[in-house]
Amino acid sequence: MPFILELSSQFGLVLAAATSTFFVNTLHVIRTSSLRKASGVKYPNAYASAEQADKDKHAYAFNCAQRAHANFTENHTSLLGALLISGLHFPYAAAVLGTGWSVSRILYLNGYTGQAGPPGRSTGAYGAALSDFALKLMAAYTSVHFILGN
Repeated sequence: MPFILELSSQFGLVLAAATSTFFVNTLHVIRTSSLRKASGVKYPNAYASAEQADKDKHAYAFNCAQRAHANFTENHTSLLGALLISGLHFPYAAAVLGTGWSVSRILYLNGYTGQAGPPGRSTGAYGAALSDFALKLMAAYTSVHFILGN
């Protein structure tokens, strides 16, 4: 049975929040690339060896940046899905949470690749996880809402 989907004008805010994630990915690419160059880790190696990282702070920082970027890409797709689905029913809340996720992922990147290393990612990790979980709950609610025809 076909249905017509009308998007509220506020859905543009959801799209803006989704778009912000693309720029966060670009920040990851820039940080990882600059640290790869500083570390001297050549392609196709994805990471510096454990021995390199133990001896060279640049290699260690590169590994942190590479892992932060990998974690971003591991979470990005499901975040975008949850953001876009939840935004159909809760555009303002979804946009705020999506923006919060992007800000948290920047904190995660900066913390992970900063002086603190892996423990520095905690603040960003908590913010991103809370935003992501809320969006997934809202997406589930929105899905049920559509299934029931409300």
